[in-house]
Amino acid sequence: MLKENLKVKLGSLKLRNPTILAAGILGLTGGSLRRVWRSEAGAVTTKSVGIKPREGYPGPRIVETSGGLLNAMGLPNPGIKNIVDEIKIAKKAGATVIGSIFGNKKEEFTHLAQKIEKAGADAIELNLSCPHAETLTTIGHDPELTREITEVVEKIETPIWVKLPGNTHLSNLTQVAKAAEVSGAESLVLSNTFPGMAIDIKTRRPILGHETGGLSGPAIKPIGLRLVYEISQSVEIPIIGAGGIRKSEDAIEYILAGASAVEVGTGIMQEGLGIFQDICRGITSFLEGREMKEIIGLAHQT
Repeated sequence: MLKENLKVKLGSLKLRNPTILAAGILGLTGGSLRRVWRSEAGAVTTKSVGIKPREGYPGPRIVETSGGLLNAMGLPNPGIKNIVDEIKIAKKAGATVIGSIFGNKKEEFTHLAQKIEKAGADAIELNLSCPHAETLTTIGHDPELTREITEVVEKIETPIWVKLPGNTHLSNLTQVAKAAEVSGAESLVLSNTFPGMAIDIKTRRPILGHETGGLSGPAIKPIGLRLVYEISQSVEIPIIGAGGIRKSEDAIEYILAGASAVEVGTGIMQEGLGIFQDICRGITSFLEGREMKEIIGLAHQT
C-alpha cells in the first residue's frame, strides 16, 4: 500500500499519489487504462481524442535517439464515440481518469468536453500543444486563443487542465499560462514534447514519415524543470510537470521546482509499469514523514 502522505490535490481533484499516466498509446483502451491504474498510478490519461477517428501520419512514427524518443504520430485516435466507452471501462475499475482532447476550434473542444464529462472522466486535459499537428502548433502559443477555448470549455462542471507547449519564449508562455488560469483552468501541464528530427545518413533522408516530430525523454527534462520553476512563480493554480521522468529523483526535482504532480510517458517504455510504484516509494523515502505539500516548490526558498 502507498503512504497516505502521497495524496495531492490538483484544484478540486484529489489524487492518491502524484504520478499520472501521460496521454499516449496506453490510454487507448479501457483495459490498458485499468492496467496502469492497478500499477499504482495516481491517475490515468486517455490518448488525445478528436471529433472523428484519425489515422495519423504514415510511418515510421517513432525513432529512438540518444536523448529520448522522437514521435510523429499525427494524433491517431478512434474518435470521441469510441473513447467514451473506454473511459467507462476504466471508471468501473475505480480509476481516476483524465480525458485528453484536441480540436481545431472552440466549438469542437466544447463538444468533446461535454462527451468526456458524460462518460464520467474526473478531469479534462486540453491538448493545445502538439508540436507536429498543424492546428495545435499555434493554439497553445496564442494567449487569446487559449483564453477563448479554456473559457468556453470551463463552463462544464468537470475540472479543466491545460497542456502547454515548451517551445516558445518564456514571456509568451507566461502569458498563455495566465490566460488559461484566469479563464478557469484548474491545473496546467508543462510541457508537451519539443520539435526535433533524425536523419538516416545512409538514405540521406529524415527517418520519420512526417520528417519532424516531438522529442520526449531525458533530453528535455532540464528544459521542463526550468519551465515549471519559472511558471509556478507566475500562477496560483497547480502545475503538473512532464518530460524526462524515469525515476523518483526526476519526479522529486519537478516537485521541488514547483510541480504538484508529474506525468509519465516515455519512461514507461524504458522502465515498465513498475515505474509508478518506484517513483512513489522514492518520494515516500524523501518525504521522511512530511506531507507532499511541504516540499512543493521548495527549491524557491532561500
